[in-house]
Amino acid sequence: MPRFVMVTLRILALLVAVTGTLVVVAMIWMTRMPGRSHGSDLPPLREEESVLRERIETHVRVLAGEIGERNVFHPGELRSARDYLARTLADLGYDVRIQAFPVGGLTVANLEAILPGSDPGGESLVVGAHYDSAPGTPGANDNASGAAVVLELARLLRGASPPREIRFVFFVNEEPPFFGTPDMGSLRYARAARDRKDRIAAMISVETVGCYSEAPGSQKYPFPLRSVYPSTGNFIAFVGNLGSRALVRTAVAAFRREGRLPSQGGALPGSLPGVGRSDHWAFWETDYPAIMITDTAPFRDPAYHGREDLPANADGARMARLAAGLVPVVLRLAGRD
Repeated sequence: MPRFVMVTLRILALLVAVTGTLVVVAMIWMTRMPGRSHGSDLPPLREEESVLRERIETHVRVLAGEIGERNVFHPGELRSARDYLARTLADLGYDVRIQAFPVGGLTVANLEAILPGSDPGGESLVVGAHYDSAPGTPGANDNASGAAVVLELARLLRGASPPREIRFVFFVNEEPPFFGTPDMGSLRYARAARDRKDRIAAMISVETVGCYSEAPGSQKYPFPLRSVYPSTGNFIAFVGNLGSRALVRTAVAAFRREGRLPSQGGALPGSLPGVGRSDHWAFWETDYPAIMITDTAPFRDPAYHGREDLPANADGARMARLAAGLVPVVLRLAGRD
């Protein structure tokens, strides 16, 4: 073999080794999280978690069972879902604000309920979920589950007075064909907040949180994530982009201190499949830090965006554990030590 060929091959081998090492180092930096995840052996639900389960399952059953598919192609159902959320928040004692806007001859709306902070005029924390469903699906996991958990967080946090105000927001038009367009509800909300110069310290998107599995190999990932995350889909994931790394780590640390559900976290490039696939993306677009809390449904849930995304398939017990574990997360991000 000619000498120049041997030298070239050695250089290429060295470059591959160096690149591989850099990828490993980068993946460790992006995925190493504080604290220790809860194990897969889950203890029985506490009494308060059992009550949470009943409430969450009721919300999911109403939104995805009694109402069903809800989007601009089913405008009556979309209004019914909005009315149910608004009525529930009002019953909890919140003043409900409506951000309405026209889309294709219809009027659609985001809903907002505010828990005041102890620092008037200070920063805000947004805790949100979309309440529409994709065309052709009743959307129990995507995303009646997220809306139900946010409703129960609004209930659990009544009476709290953290330094930052907490905005519980329910977004319309997250699903196709509106994702990433000016008619996406969360993008409308975030742009309006930016125009007002609102000081949003962080945003949490609660997105598809009801599908779990203890079967080995039940969790899938795009490359290169499969090398660092477990193959059993029994966990909840905290996901941010590289600019939201500190936010992800703070949220994971708070959840792992008290949460009774396996958890994973990552601050990943927003270009990776699934990383930006929810309402947190709209806040990244408007330069607000944001994370998604999710069961990673596209890589786990066989009913994702299908007709079988039914209330019976959403795991109420684990959603209750999640909601209980998110209370200290929300309070921590709202400025309470």
